Amino acid sequence: MSSVAPPARIPLLLRLALSLVEKRLGKKLLANRILAWYPKAMIGSGIMESLIAHDDREVPLRLLTLIRVATSFLVSCPFCIDMNSRDYDRKGISDQEVRVLQGRVPREEAESLSAAEKVALAYVDCICRTPLAFPRSVIDDLRRHFSDRATVIIAGTCAQVNFWARLLQGLGAPPAGFSSSCDILDLDFFSTAR
Repeated sequence: MSSVAPPARIPLLLRLALSLVEKRLGKKLLANRILAWYPKAMIGSGIMESLIAHDDREVPLRLLTLIRVATSFLVSCPFCIDMNSRDYDRKGISDQEVRVLQGRVPREEAESLSAAEKVALAYVDCICRTPLAFPRSVIDDLRRHFSDRATVIIAGTCAQVNFWARLLQGLGAPPAGFSSSCDILDLDFFSTAR
C-alpha cells in the first residue's frame, strides 16, 4: 500500500487521460492516481514521459531499456523495476543481463552486452551515484561510442527514471504488478519501504 492515497475524485480530464494510459498498459496505476492530488505534477510528469525517447536511431529500444532497468535497480525503485522490466525478454534482454543490471554479475562477464552498451551503463552508474562523479575515462569512452545527441538521450532517459523513482518512492507507491510473477527481478530485495 502507498503512504499517500489517491484522491476520492479525480478531475474529468485527468480521469480521461489516466484511463487511456491504463488501458494501453493494461494495469490500474495507483502511482499516477496519487499524482492527481496535484494536477500540475500529473500533467507535467505525463508530458515528460511522452517526450522522452522510447526508441531512436542512435539509442535503440534495447539500449534504452537497459538504461531504464539499470537505473531502476541503481535507485532501488520497485515500481520502476516493475514498470521498466516488463517484457524485458521480448526486448532482447537476457536473464544474465538482468543480473548484470542488478549488480549481481560483473558487467565485463556479460559477453552479450556490446562495448557501447557497457559504456552507456558505466555512464548511467555515474549519473545515479551520490555525490555525482564523472571520471574522465567514462566521458572519453562515451564520446568514442556516442554522439552528443545520443549522450543527451542517454542522460535524459536516466534522469527521467531517477525523477520517477524519487517521486514515487517518496509517495510510497508500490509496484503496479507488471512483473509480479518474475522472480529474477527480486522486487522485495530492492524495496526502499522499511
